[in-house]
Amino acid sequence: MLSNNEKLIAVIGATGHQGGGVVRALQAREQFKVRALTRDPDKHRQLADEVVEADLDKPETLKAAFEGAHGVFLVTNFQEAGSDELRQATAAIRAAKDAGVKHFIWSTLPDVEAISGGKFNVPHFTGKAKIDRVVQEAGLANHTFVIAPFYYQNLAGVLGPQKQADGSMGWALPLDPTLRVIHMGDINELGNIVAGAFAHPDEAGNGQYLPLVGDFMSFNEIVETLNRQGHHFSYKQVPKESFAGAFPGANEIAEMFSYWEAHTYLGSDSSDRIALANKVAGREPTRFSTWAGENFPRQLNATDGALL
Repeated sequence: MLSNNEKLIAVIGATGHQGGGVVRALQAREQFKVRALTRDPDKHRQLADEVVEADLDKPETLKAAFEGAHGVFLVTNFQEAGSDELRQATAAIRAAKDAGVKHFIWSTLPDVEAISGGKFNVPHFTGKAKIDRVVQEAGLANHTFVIAPFYYQNLAGVLGPQKQADGSMGWALPLDPTLRVIHMGDINELGNIVAGAFAHPDEAGNGQYLPLVGDFMSFNEIVETLNRQGHHFSYKQVPKESFAGAFPGANEIAEMFSYWEAHTYLGSDSSDRIALANKVAGREPTRFSTWAGENFPRQLNATDGALL
């Protein structure tokens, strides 16, 4: 039975990596009631206490989605064709304010344009950062920013090892592998920080930035960690120009690597923010070596280069 004092949290993007982790972390705390928001509730009936239709491109669906909610977690998907993150987020923030939501948590990224003085152009970072001000100016009782890191999952997925010219499996990227610049984490654990922030608005609900960082590594350290676990991966640094046209979106990834080299993933010393995030979450995030030992598929060593 749900008691009357359980606060209702509405989670946008509940079927994705970030939102799914948030739903699970909120459920684990047992002090929240969770309303999962999705465009297709019939597909996901078992996801949470309530599963409600919501579409960021149809602001009229958001009023009912946020009704009675104490808190809202918002993540937008820049990869979705035709998505306008600023428009979507602004609609959600406005609807939350209108619905009397008390605590709004926005999943953002560093403002590469501001950090680099306009030198680097990484729209999928800066586009999210531009929304921070909309959240700040909404006048909600509490608001929090969480920052997703470079996903460990990327290394076994979208940026997984590929068959190289010399026959090895590995990476050929325009990133100096000797520089320790990559703030990384298991994206499923972002939810622990979000749930902690909802539980402790006094500590984390006044515009704090809370990054999830399980590890801080160079690419050489990543490869060495994997190879100690029995893999045989290689790494070759390639010119930015040759990588940029390799596949759709490669140019922006190359630009992102250049930004990391100059400023790191988070863009500045974030040790205080990381410490607060871990305190609020009530646990240390998983280190890369631990995650890789449990999750990095052995099949990635297959000599045919197939990702199984």
